[in-house]
Amino acid sequence: MSAQAIFTPGSSSESAAHTISGVSLRDELVSIGPVAPDDIGNLFLWLNDAQAAETDMAFRPVDCLNFNDWLNQNIRQAAQVLFTIRLLQPARAVGFLLFKNFNPSFRSAEVGLRIGQEADRGKGYGGRALAMARDYGWNNLNLRRITLTAFAGNKRAIAAYRRAGFGEEGVMQSAAFAGGQWQDVVMMAALNPRE
Repeated sequence: MSAQAIFTPGSSSESAAHTISGVSLRDELVSIGPVAPDDIGNLFLWLNDAQAAETDMAFRPVDCLNFNDWLNQNIRQAAQVLFTIRLLQPARAVGFLLFKNFNPSFRSAEVGLRIGQEADRGKGYGGRALAMARDYGWNNLNLRRITLTAFAGNKRAIAAYRRAGFGEEGVMQSAAFAGGQWQDVVMMAALNPRE
């Protein structure tokens, strides 16, 4: 099937998501792959979810013009890699994952992710996507080290990150202000096991 057939206006979003998932990195439940046109609306909403932001970053609304600029910059920059996290059955986007802050001298990068809707959180989708992204970092980006951070109170995320092979390296006390209070931030990392 050609890319034009996938993205023809009026074609089924589930069909496009299913096709993209079929050629993306995947396990038996989820895939991580490129952002498709049908994903853009969800990505915009997920970035602007004030309640979800309280669990992982300070909330700053992103207007549609800045969002469009960010997407266009992401496409042009080799310094970031953005994935959509998709369920395979039914084929639909459930979140996003972003590699950023690449440091070629140290062969390191930071990763962040968000599962978009509360109903999809706590089901292992983020941990599975993170494990695939970790392997992508080792096998395709030649990374030696991948880091991430989590609010100390976000126990569910920290447990998922541990299951994906990330270990705690320390806690930054009162390092972020979100939800009206100072948050401790847990620093986590995974090292390439082949090195």
